[in-house]
Amino acid sequence: MSVSGESEGSEPRWLTGDQLAAWRGFMRLLQRLPAALESQLQQDSKLSFIEYHVLAHLSDQPERRMRMSELALLANTELSRLSHMIGRLENRGFVRREPDPHNGRYTQAILTDAGYAYLAGAAPGHVARVLDLFVDVLDPDELRTLHRISEKVLARIEHAQGQTTSARRADRPAEDGARAE
Repeated sequence: MSVSGESEGSEPRWLTGDQLAAWRGFMRLLQRLPAALESQLQQDSKLSFIEYHVLAHLSDQPERRMRMSELALLANTELSRLSHMIGRLENRGFVRREPDPHNGRYTQAILTDAGYAYLAGAAPGHVARVLDLFVDVLDPDELRTLHRISEKVLARIEHAQGQTTSARRADRPAEDGARAE
C-alpha cells in the first residue's frame, strides 16, 4: 500500500468537480470563519480566538480547572504554545497555575474569578457574532446535518490518528522500564 491508501501500481483517486468545489468551499470556511470571529474578539475584548476558546473550556470544567496537557489537546495546540498563552493570561489576572493535587507531576490551569467575569463580559458579543455568521444562516435541519457530518469526520480522524499512533508504537522497540502514555 502507498501512503495515499492506493495499491502500488494503481491510479490515484482524484476529486470530482463537485467534490473539489465542496472541499474548496469548506477550506475557505475553515480559513475565514476563525479570522472573522477573532476580529470581533480582538476589537471588543482584546482576546484572541484561541484565548477565548481556552477560557471558555476552563469555565465549563469542575472548579474551572484543567490539566494543561488536556487543555492543550482541547485547544488543538502544543503544550509549549499553550504554556506561553497561559502566561499571558496569568499576567492579565485571568488564569493561574497550580500543581495538580492528585498528581504533582502535572500542572493545572485555573480560571480566576476575574477571568470568569471577563469571559462573561466577552461572551455576549462573541455569541452574537457566531449567531450572525454561522447559526442564523442555516436552518435547523442544516445545523443537525452539519453536526452529524462533523461527528463523522472527527471520528474518522480520531480513528486514523489512533492507527498512526499504534503503528508508530509497534515499529518502535520497547525500552526496559518504558511505559506507553
